This record gives sequence, structure tokens and C-alpha cells, in this order.
Amino acid sequence: MKKVLLLFLLIPLLGTAQTKTVLSINRVFAKNDKVAQFEKALASHAQKFHKGDLSWRVWSIESGPDFGGYLITEGPNTWDSLNNRGDISAAHTADWNNNIMPLIEGRGSGEYYVFQADLSTVQLTDYADKAVINHITANPGKIADVQELTRKLKKVWEAGKESVAVYAVAFSGEPGYIAVTRLREGLKELSADYRKPLAARYDEAYGSGAFDTWLKDYAGAVKLRWTELIIFKPELSSK
Repeated sequence: MKKVLLLFLLIPLLGTAQTKTVLSINRVFAKNDKVAQFEKALASHAQKFHKGDLSWRVWSIESGPDFGGYLITEGPNTWDSLNNRGDISAAHTADWNNNIMPLIEGRGSGEYYVFQADLSTVQLTDYADKAVINHITANPGKIADVQELTRKLKKVWEAGKESVAVYAVAFSGEPGYIAVTRLREGLKELSADYRKPLAARYDEAYGSGAFDTWLKDYAGAVKLRWTELIIFKPELSSK
């Protein structure tokens, strides 16, 4: 009886609990002549101040417009836990301002992304050491169309055994999604002969000529698309 009573007492808490799906992402750029100092300071900061839900995974950006920069991911968290995070300690702020900021070029950027399990073929925390990020910005009023176009790709990704994590852009600029292809077999997955072309696989899944229709719809829904390759740097990340 006591167990049943305890279960009923827990129901309100279970109903209001939030799933950890929110990633906080920062992009920073070291000064050209300060890279070694920057990496040492960044690793020290991550390993001293970022633990548990606030752990950092640090990546080098290997291609695209931010080539040479660093991608820092924190989380996953819930919005509620971020809301209740409280003030960052004085020691944390001092370490960032005194030991890292003087080594950074420019302002960098910060974004929030929310994991979309229903659009993905992999669990949020089932990471790989190399990944390609496909950034998709929707045309005005077309974000639902971008979501549906991405949903159709999921079937193709699953057939090709692609590990793709999809995130919605949250309160961080124009509406859109990112599709992160986690390269479990490394860069060889990027070879043209590793998998059949996307068009062929799409037509196999949806019928002859289906990919041409998808491309037409994509052109009407998507404002901007760009990609980048990132590589995980465990030595710079939280331990």
C-alpha cells in the first residue's frame, strides 16, 4: 500500500519532468599566434568548471566559413535546468575573462538547439568523433515544410545506415534545423562510393522520380544551406 501511495505522489513530478534535449553551442576563434595558449587555457577551464550536465565537448571546425574555429557544446540540458542554473561563480567568470578572452579573436557566437528524436536516426548522446553538420535555414513561413522534408529523409538515412541527429534552431537567429551526420566509420563515409547517391536511395524509398519532386519542394522551402566538418578534441573537453 505504501508503494502505491508513493507512486501516486510521484505522478505530478513525472508529468512535469523535462527531457534533456537542449544543447548550448558556442563558436570561438583563437588568435593566430595564440593557438597553443588558447587550447591550454580552454582545456583547463572545461575540466575545472564544466562537469555533469554542464560538461563541454570541444570540436575543431575543419571546413566551411568558420574553418579554424572551435565548436563548444554544453549539455544536453532542459530549459528548466538552464533557468535554475543560477549565477556563474566569480572564479569561473574570472578564469574565462582573464585567461581565455585575451586569446580570442572577435566575438564568436552562441546558439541553442533542441534535439528532434522523431526526425533522427540516432540517440542524442550516441556520439562519434567526426561529424558533418548540415545547416538549413527556412524561407519565411516555410519552417513546417522544412520539417516535413527532413522527416522524409529519415527513411532514406535509415536504409543507408546513416547516423543522423537532427536539431531545431531555438531562439538563435532565423528558423531552421541542423542535421548532424555522425561519421561512425570516419571520413571514409564521405567517399562517393561508400553509399549509393542520395537521389538513388530516395527513389528506392519513395518511387522513381520522387527525388526530383523533393528537390523542387526543397528549393521552395529552404533559404540557405551550408555544411561543415567537425572533429572531436577530447583533450580540450571536460573530463
